[in-house]
Amino acid sequence: MDLDLAQRLADISDVITLDRYLAHDLVVETKPDTTPVTDADRAVEKVIRETLAKERPRDQIIGEEFGGLDLLKNAKLGSRFWIIDPIDGTKNFLRGVPTWATLLALAEITSSGPKVIVGIVSSPALGRRWFARASGHAFVTESFSGRNRTRQIQVSKVASFDDASLSYSDLNGWKERKGAFVSLFDSLWRTRAVGDFFSHMLVAEGAVDIAAEPTLALWDMAAVALIVSEAGGRFTSLDGEEGPFGASGVSSNGLLHEKFLQSIKVA
Repeated sequence: MDLDLAQRLADISDVITLDRYLAHDLVVETKPDTTPVTDADRAVEKVIRETLAKERPRDQIIGEEFGGLDLLKNAKLGSRFWIIDPIDGTKNFLRGVPTWATLLALAEITSSGPKVIVGIVSSPALGRRWFARASGHAFVTESFSGRNRTRQIQVSKVASFDDASLSYSDLNGWKERKGAFVSLFDSLWRTRAVGDFFSHMLVAEGAVDIAAEPTLALWDMAAVALIVSEAGGRFTSLDGEEGPFGASGVSSNGLLHEKFLQSIKVA
């Protein structure tokens, strides 16, 4: 099964990332877009690609470090794409902050466009792995003291901003929406800059009600969007485009989604 393969890929990735996390000889470079990349990022994506080449040779691959996004442009009906973010939260990873994860998703091209059918977010330093398959609910496996516990997760039922918790990465990148975004803070119960995948997984678990990031790539969103949706929530771009194929990401319990989008709408 595809989900079983994704779990094995996550297992392989966890071994590599944990071995390089906090390593004194970690190699860090700056990419052309000025974002950092480590030897662990590249090693994880490389081994995932090599494994998929053997086990799913007909599937296409899109990854943050070695590309492939252009393959979607001319994709044929029925074709499948694995979407890889080897380390989401690389800045955390290289600074020793444990909130980072490997993101894996599988999408297929349907008559109505691309659809994500499998998603995994594996955060070994936190001892947590979230996963979902289309129409199969969402789950988290938690590791405590050598024991693993898997449970189904669901978004919250908070329906008012007065009671809502919002998580985001930082205030960079909001541009013309920044003023409207910040002005929301006083109307919410709580705000926290948790950031990256973790904000959205907390939405899926019902611990946070809204998460938003103004600039994201497909590999940042594909897995988390499916998990949030299968947990009963909603995932769109800031402009309301459903799913992870826009340029930004908002996840919520669904009840607060439209009000949030309208609150940050550009005039």
